[in-house]
Amino acid sequence: MAANLAAEAEGGRPAGTAPAPRASRTSAKGEQTRARLVAAARTLLAGDGLARFSTRNVAALCGISHGMCHYHFQDRTDLIVAVARDIGPEWIGPMEAAVDRPGPFAERAERVIGLLTQPEGPDLSRLHSALHWFALSDDRVRAAIDGEYRRWRECFVRLFQVLADEHDGAFDPVPLGTALAAAADGLAAIQSLDARVETGASVRALVSGLAAAAVRP
Repeated sequence: MAANLAAEAEGGRPAGTAPAPRASRTSAKGEQTRARLVAAARTLLAGDGLARFSTRNVAALCGISHGMCHYHFQDRTDLIVAVARDIGPEWIGPMEAAVDRPGPFAERAERVIGLLTQPEGPDLSRLHSALHWFALSDDRVRAAIDGEYRRWRECFVRLFQVLADEHDGAFDPVPLGTALAAAADGLAAIQSLDARVETGASVRALVSGLAAAAVRP
């Protein structure tokens, strides 16, 4: 017992126990640092720091050296791409879950409508705007955002695929899913400018109208 206590005091672990693998500890610390950098980048992009967004300013906000920032991210674009992927679970994940949970088209459509009628949070809205701004002049950012929006559009294609399957493949779900995705993006943009805009009726009319047109004899 005394030996164990002495070992803990000197080495931080009881005698006879194996030390944690150094690589694992280093990897975990590196992941934590990377996550902190992405969080700091998000803060700058969602705030008023768009014009001064740089790896140096992100590192300063994070409280680490500029060199350590470049150890994890090659350049500013790498950071922006990491942010684009980091926010995916917040806006795409819930929609994927709503579409892919079991149930007929009507049930899944109700879940989708419920999500589409929820206004996007101000921070997420500003992040999307900042990412689109950078995508205008950076092909790597554009490719990353395009990949995320492909996932987003695929949610609506899968939704209408359920309806198509219920009607023995009577129509192609891709145009309908793409149309709903585009309309949803437009409504979100309108609501980001004026939170008083009530999108519920519009979203419901869109979904029901597209569905009715698809299965009409």
